Amino acid sequence: MLGYLRKDGQRGIRNTVQIVFLVECAHHVAKKIAECFPSNVQYFGFPGCYPSDYGYRLVQKLCTHSNVGAVLLVSLGCESFDRTRLERDIRDSRRPCQTLVIQEDGGTSATIAKGCRIVETLLKEIENTERQLIALSDLIIGTVCGGSDGTSGITGNPAVGRAFDKLLASKAICIFEESGELIGCEPHMMARAVDSQTREDIDKAMAKARNYYSVMGFGSFAIGNSVGGLTTQEEKSLGAYAKSGDGQITGVIRPTQRPGKPGLYLMDVVPDGEPRFGYPNICDTAEIVELIATGCHMILFTTGRGSVVGSVIAPVIKVCNNPQTYKNLSEDMDVNAGRIISEGASLDDVADEIVSVIENVASGAQTKSEELGHVEFVLTYKDFYFNQTTRQLC
Repeated sequence: MLGYLRKDGQRGIRNTVQIVFLVECAHHVAKKIAECFPSNVQYFGFPGCYPSDYGYRLVQKLCTHSNVGAVLLVSLGCESFDRTRLERDIRDSRRPCQTLVIQEDGGTSATIAKGCRIVETLLKEIENTERQLIALSDLIIGTVCGGSDGTSGITGNPAVGRAFDKLLASKAICIFEESGELIGCEPHMMARAVDSQTREDIDKAMAKARNYYSVMGFGSFAIGNSVGGLTTQEEKSLGAYAKSGDGQITGVIRPTQRPGKPGLYLMDVVPDGEPRFGYPNICDTAEIVELIATGCHMILFTTGRGSVVGSVIAPVIKVCNNPQTYKNLSEDMDVNAGRIISEGASLDDVADEIVSVIENVASGAQTKSEELGHVEFVLTYKDFYFNQTTRQLC
C-alpha cells in the first residue's frame, strides 16, 4: 500500500484540500468554491455561531487529519469561531492554510472567485507530496452501523468483528463506538478489558449512556429497526456489539482523542454532564465524522436496511448485511455480507473480503460512495470533560 507522508509524520491514504466554513453563514461560499474542482477538493464545516470547545477541537482534528494536505478556511467574519487560532494550529502541523473572510473580501461572488484561485495554488503545493509504503499497522479503522435489521447481527456485523480480529493481529488500531447502542453488553465488554482501568472506564461510559437515555426518555431503537425485523433493544445491542470482534479492549476514548498505541478501542459518544442535547448523535453521519476526527483512515459502515452516505476526508466502506438490500442498492455497497445467507459464505470469507477491500482502498481504490460523490457531514454541539481535575469543558 502506498500512502502519503505528511510533514508532521502522519501517513495518509488520500491527499485532499479541505474547504472549511466556520459558521453556517459561510456554507454556501465554501460549497461553491469546492464545486469548481472535480476531485481532491471537499468542503465541510461547523454551523454554530456561539463558541464550542468540542466543535473547535473536532474541526481542528479534521483539518490536520492524515488524509488532508491543505486547508482553506472560510469565515463570515463575525462568528465566535477562533479562525486565527485554527489557522495557526493547521500551519503548525506544516500544512498550507489560508483564510477568507466574506465580510472583508467583497461578499459572495468575490470571495468565491478568490477562493478558487487559492485552491488552485494549494493543489499545486500538495501535488508532489512524498509517497511512502504503508502497512496495516499504520492504519486506524473505525466501524459504525446504520439501518440495522434482523440480518445485521448474523452477517455483516460479526464479519466486521472477524475483520477487526485480523487487523488487530497486524497491529492496526480499531475503533468501535455507539456506546448508546451497546446498553446491556457491559459485562461482555468489561470481561474483555485489558486491565482494571479500562474495565472501570467501560463501566462509567455505559452507566452514563444508560442514564442519558433514561432521562431523555428514549433509546437507540428506531422504527426502521423494527420494520427490518429486530424485536428488542437487547437484540440490537448484541448485533452492534458483534462488530467489535473477540479481541481485548485496550481502552475507552472520546471523539478527537487519538489512540496512543495499537489495539481495540470503544468510543464513548455520549456527552458528559446533565443530558440536554437530545440524541447523542442525530444521525449516522455524525458518528462517522467523530470517528474520522479521531484519526480513522477509513470507516466500515454496516447496514441491513441500506444507506447511501459517504463522508469527507476518509473513505466509507459500506458492508451490506441483507442480500435483498444488496440487490436493491448494489451501486452503493462495497461488500455483500448478505451472501452468508444467500450463498452459504462463512464469516471468515466475508472478513477476508473486507480486509482485502481495506487494502485496496488504502492503495487508492475508490469506495462506492467516493465514486458517487458522497461527502455528507454533520457537526453538532456536545460537552466532554477531558480534564476531570479542572473540570475544563471540552
